[in-house]
Amino acid sequence: MSNMKKYNEKIAFHPGYYVKEIVDESGLTQEDFAKRLGTTPKNLSVLINGDQSLSIDMAAKLSRMLGTSITFWLNLQKEYDEKIAEFQSQEELIREKETFKLISYRYFVDNFGLPDISRKTDLQIKYLREFLNISSLKVLEEKNLMVDFRSDAGELSRSNIVNANAMIQIAINVALKADAPKFNRTQFEKAVAFALTQTRNHDGFLFEIKEAFRKAGVILVVLPNLKNSGVNGATKKVGDKVVLMVNDRRHYSDTFWFTLFHEIGHIMNKDYGISMEGKTEDLADLYAMDKLIPADSYDRFLAKGYFDERTISEFAVSIDRDPGIVLGRLMKDGYISHGNKYLSNKLRHTYTVVPEMIH
Repeated sequence: MSNMKKYNEKIAFHPGYYVKEIVDESGLTQEDFAKRLGTTPKNLSVLINGDQSLSIDMAAKLSRMLGTSITFWLNLQKEYDEKIAEFQSQEELIREKETFKLISYRYFVDNFGLPDISRKTDLQIKYLREFLNISSLKVLEEKNLMVDFRSDAGELSRSNIVNANAMIQIAINVALKADAPKFNRTQFEKAVAFALTQTRNHDGFLFEIKEAFRKAGVILVVLPNLKNSGVNGATKKVGDKVVLMVNDRRHYSDTFWFTLFHEIGHIMNKDYGISMEGKTEDLADLYAMDKLIPADSYDRFLAKGYFDERTISEFAVSIDRDPGIVLGRLMKDGYISHGNKYLSNKLRHTYTVVPEMIH
């Protein structure tokens, strides 16, 4: 290790650099100087080479021997440490830029009010890092950073991992600021039952179910889709609360409700993690399907064998569900083509998410 470090045009001098100058000017060998200083030649050599920080004890010995102050020597160490930290931050920024290339900064400008500054990558990284409350964007590349990707997530690209982790940080930060009691499973089951009564309340449902979930210790966070995240939803315990995050990727009401109840199923099974697009998770899928459309009622409806706007709407009313949920299930099960635009336009609602502001 060197007692002098260079980075670009800046130089950081370790206290050992100055001690070596003093030893050289004294005319003494390092061994004799060490004896006068009251330390071992090895300790003095380690200090001179910059291999360890200057201790308070060594600063005191140098001040007594040379007639300087202890503060003088400790300030030299402080200045050195600060410059080294600055060098490391600059090196980290270079690495962060590679991660930043995978993230849409515009998403954070449009949805969370980050400063709209173009061609100022260093500042964009700074604002994004502070918004997500992380030390470096590089941490977003850790596959299981705060929440595990569920076991069937398969191979994920760097972009998937980075953007999925970014969405999770947003949701967790919302939950950390939320005023909610400890998670109560019994209360949550009641809140889930209430949520099922809100599928046709397209204008006011979100506030209603958020509040019901909050009282049960579950913080529901619905986020606009972040490009390349591949996230459907996620669940995580945050202290004694639970965060439930849902992505609005497709905007349709039926996909929203299915994703929501899929994640609720994970909470009920105490299975916390990230659900990725295109991946099936049988237990959570079955929970969502059975809760949204009771199995026996659905079987009786299928037995009639005729599915048009009127019959779907009538069945939806009979089970107190949004008809789009029934249509989505019929499409999923292959009874109606996904390309049926007529029924989609007639029966499906779309939702627009108002992002969570967490400044």
